[in-house]
Amino acid sequence: MDVELTIYELADAEELALKANNPNIARYLTDGFPSPYSLEDALSFIEKFSSQNPIQVFLIKVNGEIAGGIGIHPQNDIMRLNAELGYWVAEDMWGYGIATKAITQMVRYGFENFNITRIYARPFGSNIASQRVLEKCGFELEARIEQNIIKNGIVEDELIYAIRKENLPT
Repeated sequence: MDVELTIYELADAEELALKANNPNIARYLTDGFPSPYSLEDALSFIEKFSSQNPIQVFLIKVNGEIAGGIGIHPQNDIMRLNAELGYWVAEDMWGYGIATKAITQMVRYGFENFNITRIYARPFGSNIASQRVLEKCGFELEARIEQNIIKNGIVEDELIYAIRKENLPT
């Protein structure tokens, strides 16, 4: 299975909207991820993120088909040596190791292209699959903040996983 990270293009908008318009995906993402996810949401997202330099947000494609999205978000001020990782995989692509391959690529990209020493992700406490993927990619659990986030009326724990540049496998 060929997993590649590609730049968002306007031609991807329709397929992106189809894949992202899924409450099972939005369930584990911040409220900034629209649900339902419309064609207009896809076009707006692509316009916002396709001109960054360096690019911070990529499509995940498998054999040319959209399989999800992934982004690295460098922080500022006292957190400026850190970047937050976010990702989602289309439900019809779950269970194939796509997230593991995409995260591995993005972590290397992040450390090579940004002045950071740590990349972190914040999965929901109930998102066991995401926790396992992060662990497979070398992330370590740094913190569990109990009852810290709310999504769809449900209060959950926030976990903080991180990988440091010096611990990156060679």
